[in-house]
Amino acid sequence: MTNLRIGCGYDVHRLVPGRKLVLGGVDIPWEKGLLGHSDADVLTHAVMDALAGASRLGDIGKLFPDTDPACKGISSMKLLAEVGRLLEGKGFAVVNIDAILLAQAPKIAPYKERMGETMAAVLGISPEQIQIKATTEEGLGFTGDGSGMAAHAVALLEKIS
Repeated sequence: MTNLRIGCGYDVHRLVPGRKLVLGGVDIPWEKGLLGHSDADVLTHAVMDALAGASRLGDIGKLFPDTDPACKGISSMKLLAEVGRLLEGKGFAVVNIDAILLAQAPKIAPYKERMGETMAAVLGISPEQIQIKATTEEGLGFTGDGSGMAAHAVALLEKIS
């Protein structure tokens, strides 16, 4: 039996005026933010789902339900830290994470490195173990028309104990 486990994650949130935009734990100055029960960090939510899937923890809806008042407005970095703690408790170590943000705007390139560094620090891994990418959808669909953002992530874990 192999000691490697792979998980994939996906999340989507609507863009609305009057909310702060947080992606990968980084505040992005922009006219809109993502709507959600927590800070709605779509990128981090996809990463957490990938980690949870690889370790059979379920998904973030199970771990942090939007009906839980304790999660109202919470930083997704706190939730990511809890996922990291749960992984460690189950004897898993992160090998690598690959994530992609789908958004027409704003431009994410200036923030990608800091997003990876922020999430890596929370998980206690090297920034070399996480890759953040972004793409537009050429004006197609809800991400392309600017009404929302989505993110996909894949995580590879190793069972160490």
